[in-house]
Amino acid sequence: MGKFVITTRANGEFQFNLLAGNHQVILSSEGYSAKASCLNGIESVRKNSADDARFERKESSNGKYYFNLKSTNGQIIGSSQMYESEASRDNGIESVKSNAPDATVDDKTAA
Repeated sequence: MGKFVITTRANGEFQFNLLAGNHQVILSSEGYSAKASCLNGIESVRKNSADDARFERKESSNGKYYFNLKSTNGQIIGSSQMYESEASRDNGIESVKSNAPDATVDDKTAA
């Protein structure tokens, strides 16, 4: 089962990573100035990950593959790591779809 891990960046912003059952990061968020916004981002991932049309499949200039998950308003909620092949990227998308809906939240910023 997957989990969202909330951490604080060096600049004080909050971010989350979605980890698959094997503890590999499959999606990373932008930085958020407030923890509440970060939690909203997690809810947005849960909601939007069920819709394949929300996944933007990309190829970088160095020939590696990645994806972005977008919300209904077109904003990027999270981005993947770089993959060596399209098939690996597509497996990453399937992993987000299967892990995000009931992933637990592990807040590493809580005292």
